[in-house]
Amino acid sequence: MQNLMTKASQIKLLVMDVDGVLSNGQIIYDQNGHETKCFDVQDGFGVECLHKAGFKTAIITGRKSAMVDKRAKELNIDYYLQGRSDKLTALQEILADTDITLAECAYIGDDWVDIKALQAVGFAVAVANAHNEVIKRADMVTTRAGGHGAVRELCDLLLKATGNYETVLAKFLSDEASVTSTAVNDTHAPANHPNT
Repeated sequence: MQNLMTKASQIKLLVMDVDGVLSNGQIIYDQNGHETKCFDVQDGFGVECLHKAGFKTAIITGRKSAMVDKRAKELNIDYYLQGRSDKLTALQEILADTDITLAECAYIGDDWVDIKALQAVGFAVAVANAHNEVIKRADMVTTRAGGHGAVRELCDLLLKATGNYETVLAKFLSDEASVTSTAVNDTHAPANHPNT
């Protein structure tokens, strides 16, 4: 556990896959052929807490979806790339515009398309229901499944490893704290959305 916390303490950027990580992996079509996805509000709140602690966040997904675009904007995701099956190349493009290194990135994924990025970063995380080939290559496997709090679990660990957990929690315990979460209702645009 100590090695896990040491690795996590170096992280400045959390990179997330969408299908099977931020969502439960199911793709549902209504009678008109419109795609829908479900997102976990606790995952979104965890991302908000990371932002309060000064972390950067990124979404890299192989699919293109208006719903993911909306969710990324709601969560104020700093870097957002859709339609990218080579996740490592996409991540390297993001990092080229920052002073963050691969060693300072955590990546959470669930399937083969995530493996190259997972192997390159400083902290590799698989969701509980990830493919076994992903789990074998992960530094950490969440106890929660993708789309059901796995991202929140990782966010909490990153906050604890960097000494920010109690400070962020205190912001929500104080009398002045606003409990309105951007995870549920925030329309501010993210800082850097190349695909929007």
